[in-house]
Amino acid sequence: MSEYLPGLIWLVVLLVANAFFVGAEFAVISARRSQIEPRAAAGSRAARTTLWAMEHATLMLATSQLGITVCSLVILNVSEPAIHHLLEYPLGWTGLSPTAVTGVAFAVALLLVTFLHVVFGEMIPKNIAFSVPDRAALILAPPLVFVSRLVRPLIWALNWVANAILRLFRIEPKDEAQSAYTIDEVATIVEESQREGTLVDDSGTLTAAFEFTEKTVADVEVPMKDLVLLPADPTPRQVQEAVSASGYSRYVVRNGEAPHAYLHLKDVLDLTDLDEPIPADRLRDLPTVEAAAELEDALAQIRSRNAHVALVAAAGGTVTGVLFLEDIIEELIGEVQDAASA
Repeated sequence: MSEYLPGLIWLVVLLVANAFFVGAEFAVISARRSQIEPRAAAGSRAARTTLWAMEHATLMLATSQLGITVCSLVILNVSEPAIHHLLEYPLGWTGLSPTAVTGVAFAVALLLVTFLHVVFGEMIPKNIAFSVPDRAALILAPPLVFVSRLVRPLIWALNWVANAILRLFRIEPKDEAQSAYTIDEVATIVEESQREGTLVDDSGTLTAAFEFTEKTVADVEVPMKDLVLLPADPTPRQVQEAVSASGYSRYVVRNGEAPHAYLHLKDVLDLTDLDEPIPADRLRDLPTVEAAAELEDALAQIRSRNAHVALVAAAGGTVTGVLFLEDIIEELIGEVQDAASA
């Protein structure tokens, strides 16, 4: 029995090694940066190493595949003879010929090693890595990085060959694991979560956020004919009258027939002479956005100018209307009281 013990010990060691490489491989590509980065920022050395592994995913995958391949090839060679010879004794009592005993023992040993390899060396570590990817990555990534550095020249050569073959097929290799989602992927996740009852969106805010990304400025702009316009050189009294009539807090000021600035109600609250024209430095500039621009791009442009209102121009440069910040917000969260003007 003692002569077969090393083979059985090697079987356990190689199963554990194979499980490590499998678990590390799936953990590195499944872990989320958003969960690892705060730990790294807090000073966790394991988290910093895990981030490095995620940023060099192809190197980690090559290391894992090399380890799995070596373990798979060696495990049968070192363990099968021990199991094979152990089974020959009981099978010899069956009266089978030596040739038959050898054949049956080999088949049983092969099936047993394959079962142990698939279940304990592959499936269980893979499922653990998928179930708790962040925790598994923090535990398994650091030793995987250590192993990759030990065999770096070999891994580099294998990785270079693999990447060269990919480029022949016009596929650009990626070094970093993709841990972000596209807007379509997030929308699908939300939709399925609502269908399964794990997410409730009674207010419609989430749905509006996804639809928001599909809209353009032209879908939300207020046409010129619907605007409440102040004349050129408006007075505080005219602003008061506009507020009394419409109830809005922001008004576009025209220069002739074309709008050229806007006023917020608070810009004139401290003015005591109600019939004196409002000082020009109180008027706010109107940035211009294209009617065909996506709504989120227009929002970014308006915010960069610290404005609440923008002119909307068609492809030829003709002003077609005005875009109010409140109207953009309404696309996301629903009706907002005190709309700017329209």
